[in-house]
Amino acid sequence: MGSAGFLAHLAQGFLLGASLIIAIGSQNAFVLRQGLRCERIFVVCTICFLGDAALISLGVGGFGTLVSSSPLLVQTARWAGAAFLFGYGLRAFRAAITPEVLEIDSSERQKPSLTKVVATSLALTFLNPHVYLDTVLLLGSIAGQLPADSRLLFAAGAICASFVWFYGLGYGARVLAPLFRKPVAWKIMDATIGCVMWAIAVSLLWPILFPTS
Repeated sequence: MGSAGFLAHLAQGFLLGASLIIAIGSQNAFVLRQGLRCERIFVVCTICFLGDAALISLGVGGFGTLVSSSPLLVQTARWAGAAFLFGYGLRAFRAAITPEVLEIDSSERQKPSLTKVVATSLALTFLNPHVYLDTVLLLGSIAGQLPADSRLLFAAGAICASFVWFYGLGYGARVLAPLFRKPVAWKIMDATIGCVMWAIAVSLLWPILFPTS
């Protein structure tokens, strides 16, 4: 594999992983809140990152290998993945039209215990059904269409996106908080996510619609 292919699969994993993880949700709100309060930031970010990395590895290594073992599953995964990405992209574009803001609840003044913080971080990471659809099924099905060495690069890219996002959000919370409270920032981000989703969906269907001789 040349350097271009190396960077392409790494970038694809990073962009798709980032597009899936950067969204207004309870997990991101919790990480941002802990960052704003400077409370157990490392613990929260590490749990969220390691949980995400484990699920990505499970999807790419387990489900991805299963998909790659059958040409029928590869074709099915292409169409299903593209349909999901088009739908996800459409959802992002709709969110860009009517953007939300990320509100941080500051009513709770007492510093939570380490046990409570760990339990909350684990719950927000593993009890959200969407995380399994995104990391295990979607990333796994897309990775299953790649050669074995490329799947590792794809997974590494997605895991890097998770690392950058969680630690950047936690430790950069005080700098990023004003940005997250502006609807225009989410409008731009949602529109960008929609474009990334649709571009990857097209790349999945391109070999089917326009096969090379």
